[in-house]
Amino acid sequence: MKPKVYVTRRLPEIAWHELIKSCQVDVWDHETSPAPYQEIKTRIHDKEGLLCLLTDRIDAELIDSAPELKVISQCAVGYDNIDIKAANERGILIGNTPGVLTDATADLTFALLLAGARRLGEAIDYVKAGKWQTWGLTILLGREVHGRTLGIIGLGRIGTALAKRARGFDMRVLYYDITRHPRKEIDLGIEYKEFDELLIESDFVSLHVNLTNETRGMINKQAFEHMKQTAILINTSRGSVIDSEALYQALLTKQIAYACLDVTDPEPLPPDHPILELPNLIIVPHIASATIESRNKMALMAVKNLIAGLYGDPLPNPILAT
Repeated sequence: MKPKVYVTRRLPEIAWHELIKSCQVDVWDHETSPAPYQEIKTRIHDKEGLLCLLTDRIDAELIDSAPELKVISQCAVGYDNIDIKAANERGILIGNTPGVLTDATADLTFALLLAGARRLGEAIDYVKAGKWQTWGLTILLGREVHGRTLGIIGLGRIGTALAKRARGFDMRVLYYDITRHPRKEIDLGIEYKEFDELLIESDFVSLHVNLTNETRGMINKQAFEHMKQTAILINTSRGSVIDSEALYQALLTKQIAYACLDVTDPEPLPPDHPILELPNLIIVPHIASATIESRNKMALMAVKNLIAGLYGDPLPNPILAT
């Protein structure tokens, strides 16, 4: 008999067909809204496998409500939504989908960098509001990207891919990471800087860190005080890396020039959140990996992790015990 699994969101067809060949599948079939916590908890009570997303809270209480659970497969790179310790204690295998979204995320990061520099959000709204009456020398002036200084916080796969893209614009690239990367410094022509130094010198600051106790709120009031008034902040990592109130004040008072976000805290933002009224802000709805190619690969990796764990094979991409 095929093992029973619960999937918290409909998968791309290529992954869906692979999954139903090997499993009895129960799915939350609503693309635009997440499965409620209580819904997941109820539906997994007799399931051996769970395929979930970053937006699903998989805590100890939920894990303990599923005595048959053998494997949790996260369709994402990050996994701070999962109580890893609780899963480890239960002997539950956990997998994720690293590597497949690197280029898609780096592409969107650079798109946001360019959009902030050239004020594209404001320009689009300007046209839609019927304000475009003529060409003018001082209308919607932005800033050049070519030759400017990019500060990358977190030089993992995505940060490294972003550094490569910046080379095409002859940018000076600085980075801060908890670990020095001498080989990358040579190969990519980048410079290591301490955190505060990077903030002081950078025209653009791009965040590429995991969410941990150390990185939560790392871009706070003090960090903004170090940044240039002309600086543009880009975040495609985790919303909670930025102190949201500090960001609002920094943008409102023009302490920094612009912010471009793919992730927020909270996520999603309520439609009446005051930060959404600010003109010097671009927010997109967590779409860094939203290419057909990346999402297909992610979903297939998640399915393969799930099936491997259910049938007693090593997970292709395990999250190791902590």
